[in-house]
Amino acid sequence: MTKSKTQQRSTDKCPECSSTNLVHDYDTGETICSGCGLVLREQMMDKGPEWRAFTQEEKASRSRVGIPTSYSVHDKGLSTAIGRVDRDAFGRKLPLSTRLQMWRLRKWQIRSRVHSSVDRNLAQAMAELDRLADKVYAPGPVKEKAAVIYRKALDKGLVRGRSIAAIAAAALYAACRRSETPRTLREIADASLVDKKDVARCYRLLLRELNIRMPIADPLTYISKIAERTGISGQTQGIAIKILGEAKRKRAASGKDPMGLAAAALYIACLQRNEKKTQKDIAEAAGVTEVTVRNRYKSLKRNLGIKLPD
Repeated sequence: MTKSKTQQRSTDKCPECSSTNLVHDYDTGETICSGCGLVLREQMMDKGPEWRAFTQEEKASRSRVGIPTSYSVHDKGLSTAIGRVDRDAFGRKLPLSTRLQMWRLRKWQIRSRVHSSVDRNLAQAMAELDRLADKVYAPGPVKEKAAVIYRKALDKGLVRGRSIAAIAAAALYAACRRSETPRTLREIADASLVDKKDVARCYRLLLRELNIRMPIADPLTYISKIAERTGISGQTQGIAIKILGEAKRKRAASGKDPMGLAAAALYIACLQRNEKKTQKDIAEAAGVTEVTVRNRYKSLKRNLGIKLPD
């Protein structure tokens, strides 16, 4: 967006009438008191861009700044990169000698960016974290939190002697738990190709050494995920949410697996709305066993006094 012609400036005060209602006119470069008309300053510098843009695309094309810094890039995105395009600015193909020269420059530029063991570790870890986040569809802010957690673990020396992939997976799982993003440990372990026990061990290490406090998992966050996989309607999801709210109010959900509770609540809601979903379908979508769904179903039905049609 372009700057408006006038902008209120409440940081100054008029020396004549002590009014703080000052107006800065960008056309004339003057600061004027709107109370008495005194010109406080003239020929002020406009620190904004010299160009104007009326759409977001036009603004993006005219802006000359780089991307914002990112913790999920090993050098935070501050260094430059030589692309692999083998054509010049006019689209003409570069000669072989120039292409070989650019290949050598690109090689040494990459080597200059990664010149220490910490940089090499971060480069490998951030590439693995980026792959993991894409595989489990983790949002960008969650990936940034995971990168921050990994950098803290690297600074404390927790990565030494351990698998980079396992620590990266544990950091991503910790970021998902902190942001209440519904991703299970099994999903992240399957995507990382690291054994689930190793990821869980590294996750507990991060919590203990970095003093990270995790919020209590809420079964409500898993309702839409399970329903999406099984094709359950929105009205049924609403009934399941009400069942979980009642269970929380009566303390019937304390100490239970949130995924199992969400699956059982959805199963009860399907029975009430006469949707043909079996315990096996819901259990497979939730990643739990049928026994877990059956036990949580019986527990919720008994504690909440739910009457179901035969």
